Amino acid sequence: MSQLNVVLVEPRIPQNTGNVARTCAATGARLHLVEPMGFQVDSARLRRAGLDYWQYLDITHYSCLEDFLSRNAGAEMYFFSTKGRQVYSQVSYPDDAFLIFGREDAGLPEELLLQHPDRCLRLPMLQGLRSLNLSNTVAIGVYEVLRQWGYPSLQNQGQLHHYQWEEIQP
Repeated sequence: MSQLNVVLVEPRIPQNTGNVARTCAATGARLHLVEPMGFQVDSARLRRAGLDYWQYLDITHYSCLEDFLSRNAGAEMYFFSTKGRQVYSQVSYPDDAFLIFGREDAGLPEELLLQHPDRCLRLPMLQGLRSLNLSNTVAIGVYEVLRQWGYPSLQNQGQLHHYQWEEIQP
C-alpha cells in the first residue's frame, strides 16, 4: 500500500505544524519533523491546532536536515518552494513519495533546491506575493497526490446526521 510522507523542515509556527498534523492524521500521511523547530512539540498551541488527532499520527523526528536526508536516502523526494520551476500538479507522484516543505520565514535551503532542480515544485500564484500559508500549501500538495492515487483507504462519501440523502429531492 502507498504511504505518503509529509516533511516539515525547521517549522517555526506551532499552529501551522498542528494544522499539518491534522491533515496528516485525516489522510493517513506520515509526518516527519526536522529540527530545529521554533517551538516545543508539547506546546499548547501545537496541541490545540491538532485538537484530538494526535493519537492518529505517525511522526518521525530528525535532529537536522542532514539526519533526515541520510535516513531516507533513495526516497522519492519533492521539494515545495516558491522558487520551484515546475507546477506541483504536473508531476506524477510515485508510491511512498516525500513532500518536503521549508520554514515559514525562509523556505528550503537553496543549496538543497539546486541539487534537485527537476523536483522543485511550486503552487501558482500572483506575481509579487510572497507565499501561501504553510499548512494550506501542505494540504494542497497532499490532496493532489491522493487524488492521483485515487484516495486510497479514505472515506469518499459523507453522511448526514439528521436525514438520509435519499429523502432529499433535487
